[in-house]
Amino acid sequence: MSTTPFPLLQTINDPADLRRLSRADLKVLATELREFVLQSVSQTGGHLSSNLGTVELTVALHHVFNTPEDRLVWDVGHQTYPHKILTGRRDRMHTLRQLGGISGFPQRAESVYDTFGTAHSSTSISAALGMALAAKRKGDNRHAVAIIGDGAMSAGMAFEALNNAGVADCNLLVVLNDNDMSISPPVGALNRYLAQLMSGQFYAAAKNVGKTVLRPVPPLLEFAKRFEQQAKGMVVPATLFEKFGFNYIGPIDGHDLDSLIPTLENIKSLKGPQFLHVVTKKGQGYKLAEADPVAYHGPGKFDPSVGLTKPATPPKQTFTQVFGQWLCDMAAQDPRLVGITPAMREGSGMVEFEKRFPDRYYDVGIAEQHAVTFAAGMACEGVKPVVAIYSTFLQRGYDQLIHDVALQNLPVVFALDRAGLVGADGATHAGAYDIPFVRCIPNMSMACPADERECRQLLSSAFEQDHPVAVRYPRGSGAGVAPLAALDGLPFGKGEIRRERKGEADSKASRVAILAFGTLLYPALEVGEAIDATVVNMRWAKPIDEALLREVAERHDALVTVEEGAIMGGAGSAVTEALNAMGIVRPVLQLGLPDVFIEHGDPAKLLALQGLDAAGIRASISARFLPGNAG
Repeated sequence: MSTTPFPLLQTINDPADLRRLSRADLKVLATELREFVLQSVSQTGGHLSSNLGTVELTVALHHVFNTPEDRLVWDVGHQTYPHKILTGRRDRMHTLRQLGGISGFPQRAESVYDTFGTAHSSTSISAALGMALAAKRKGDNRHAVAIIGDGAMSAGMAFEALNNAGVADCNLLVVLNDNDMSISPPVGALNRYLAQLMSGQFYAAAKNVGKTVLRPVPPLLEFAKRFEQQAKGMVVPATLFEKFGFNYIGPIDGHDLDSLIPTLENIKSLKGPQFLHVVTKKGQGYKLAEADPVAYHGPGKFDPSVGLTKPATPPKQTFTQVFGQWLCDMAAQDPRLVGITPAMREGSGMVEFEKRFPDRYYDVGIAEQHAVTFAAGMACEGVKPVVAIYSTFLQRGYDQLIHDVALQNLPVVFALDRAGLVGADGATHAGAYDIPFVRCIPNMSMACPADERECRQLLSSAFEQDHPVAVRYPRGSGAGVAPLAALDGLPFGKGEIRRERKGEADSKASRVAILAFGTLLYPALEVGEAIDATVVNMRWAKPIDEALLREVAERHDALVTVEEGAIMGGAGSAVTEALNAMGIVRPVLQLGLPDVFIEHGDPAKLLALQGLDAAGIRASISARFLPGNAG
């Protein structure tokens, strides 16, 4: 940690300490807290811009509300570092997102102040409404507060919750943290609406309302309320949120404690659903992050005095970059291709595609359900959509995947980034379930490239099909096999034998075949050399290459399946089902991710802990099939 002193922050061990501070001290605390966040994240990596933008809002919420009795629900949760620091976890921030350390998102098991586990977008209003109505049923006089960003407000789930909450008689406050920035720049009609609210004289006038009219002036309270209503009627006629049944207040400056605290104190005394619109700036207080909030959204370790720098040696090409290049190359060759993303332009590697093919690039906002059905609609008209989406986020569009794409057998390609374990983001972002949930859907196929070259080739194979196909690939780089320039695909549904065992035919102890799905082919090859096992690159989790499987099964006494995905219902299960259907009886050892949620940590370490590195795979095979050969 930096030697920069934080004398006031060091005295805050829980929000009760913070509530004893004067307004002047709170401003000092906010300054120290912002610097602490900057110094801390620079040494651990993590989300930065969003957390710098919520410092004053976090201080104000914990100062005004009686947390944890009053419930704060942070949407997504990647902006909760100030919240964690103020709620007893300051001295553990150096462990952030590391194995055994604290999470980068709210976790109920981590703290009573983390009232709801979040990491996916747009869930906060639903959860806070549930808490508010539960409190009412139990006769508890507590407040529930949902803090949601403008990007998260683009999702249908947020509006489903607003629609429900607007007619509910409970103490619910929704705070719209409007920073004009989600991860990629926000899009859509709602964002334009918010931008209009923020423009010109209106913003100045509305800020003045928030600072003066809403301050507690008991003798003039009724007059103030009437004046507020008239002011809102003049500058925000028939606001969207009031139509939902909320009392809309704002916008106010989210970095001004003299505005935030009195406003929140007044709102606390009001009954029924309230909606507070605050305006913040991502990266606030750190000029480099203010200038480029996307670059500083989730940086690794860096020197705050210097900022982000390019590594001395160029990093290996990532799977995401392979996809981005393939998308541009295929678009140049086939005018039917369009690219679709649910607000993940940078994360999914589509920046260059948007520049080169702006009229074929569609960012639908944080709306995964819509993204999938939108792609289905385009496919109905002869367009060839490629939906670039994280594995964990396709879960949010599962009904649409089944009902709108697969049931109609539409040729949509799903490029599933972040398949398998993702490391520091933990269980909420792990792509552990895509093989089971995709392969059980009729008409769907799934490819599992083993390296960068196969990733490009299998994307081409998927694009060639006239039915829906998903291609799953992990975060970061792989074995480093350079992609070929051509856009030729690999044979659909076909795998390959990458290594044949060399032992004598009657040496039963070593007649083992390892069937690898995806990037675990490479540790499997290492094991194959060590124990003289056949190694098969299966490539496709669906359809399974039954001809290859039959051939391998007939020549070996035991099979081992290896995948970086859930064992239950995964690719190994597909192998056992196929063997059963063919009437072939062989012992099958299925290696993959167990039936538990795997928390954050270094990806290589996490794989090793699950026995999915070369040493772990060899140990499992030896224990099951090769007693005495565990070395």
